[in-house]
Amino acid sequence: MPASTSKSLRVAVLADSDTRWKWGSLTANRISPAESDIRLDGFLLRGRATPTPRQLEEVGVRADTLREVTGVEFLRALGQETYDIVVLALVGGAVQAMLHGLARAWDGRTKRPVVVTGYVGVVYEKLADGLLLRHGADLVLANSRQDADRFRAVYEGVGAGAGSVTEVALPFLGGSRYEKHDPYTVVFAAQPSVPETRKDRTYLLNRLIRHARLHPDREVLLKLRSRPGEHTTHIEELPYQKLVQKADPPANFRLVYGHMGEVLDRTDLLVTISSTAALESLHRRVPTVVLTDLGVREALGNHHFVGSGCLASWDQLDAGHRPAPDAAWVARQGVAADGSYETAFDVARRRIRELLEAAQLPPLAPYYTPATAPGYLPGLLARHHLGPDGSPLPGAPAADREPSPVRQIVRRAARGAYRHGVQRVAPVIRRMGEL
Repeated sequence: MPASTSKSLRVAVLADSDTRWKWGSLTANRISPAESDIRLDGFLLRGRATPTPRQLEEVGVRADTLREVTGVEFLRALGQETYDIVVLALVGGAVQAMLHGLARAWDGRTKRPVVVTGYVGVVYEKLADGLLLRHGADLVLANSRQDADRFRAVYEGVGAGAGSVTEVALPFLGGSRYEKHDPYTVVFAAQPSVPETRKDRTYLLNRLIRHARLHPDREVLLKLRSRPGEHTTHIEELPYQKLVQKADPPANFRLVYGHMGEVLDRTDLLVTISSTAALESLHRRVPTVVLTDLGVREALGNHHFVGSGCLASWDQLDAGHRPAPDAAWVARQGVAADGSYETAFDVARRRIRELLEAAQLPPLAPYYTPATAPGYLPGLLARHHLGPDGSPLPGAPAADREPSPVRQIVRRAARGAYRHGVQRVAPVIRRMGEL
């Protein structure tokens, strides 16, 4: 179907968490050639991290339709409905399963949608694994020049085509350029899974509280990703809300929620371990620190910021240190602090327009097949109720109607039990095992 600014594009976004819904829905708007005329259908993959209405509201993206589905239900919908673009905003294994499922669902079609996938933020672990699980999409988006180079090297290194790799930027950058605020505001951007241990998380909380006491003229904010009972992309066993109950913070210390962009509107110093919020902050030229207190380690993800000029410790911050980011490093990270952000998605838009205008697209062809990964792929697909050929397994959940009220109650109870197990039972068992 030819793309034009006068014709509506129908876009489907499948996401499995609040952060991936944010990335996927915003990406859909950034990369679509007809940005002002998009019909966006949102699909939320049913699972432990399915976002709540509050989390969806916080993202701020309005979909024309939005429904919760299983993977098989999504494949059935895509086999029956006509779309121009499909954005898979999922963990790598789910992306691979949907690619095989879509290839099966569209088998024999002369025309199919353009399929796009990528990463929510900084790629600092499982590079080869995650990339190969995303291979097969028409566009694999890289959020920076550095990522684009790394992605191509991985694909070419295993003999897979690298033509799908497309450099863009994070779709949620923006906001006004930094200006000083009164009072001076320090924000610590917390992460659900980094660091993991109670000792390390308590240490960070205590240092943040100590900074607030040392600087009573400053406002010190602990920015949290989710409220109690909610899950995001990563499991949070020890939420800071629970840890702070045993502390005695001063009056200038507060917990805050909400859109990261709105918090950055009043931030004078952004502090984190390795959050993507650091890139949002650098884009606005807000002073940004990536902490070294717990070491510079791959397990923390802060090794990604080596060379950035942003690495520092709480001791240095308490003494008044102000970081100065390295311009060359920032330029390679897709931060686009130089004003180039408006053109960062031009190549992706052009490629999608060409694919939309093509008379026919080749079948989806992931690198992993029953021939290249016979000991890996079948099990991965089975977790999403798909057979080795991408077809639904017998008994796979694929209801065509909304779940009954009873099923919805049971599902919410199951999620609550899961969260209770993650946040309360699991830590107790772990502590017992350490005795």
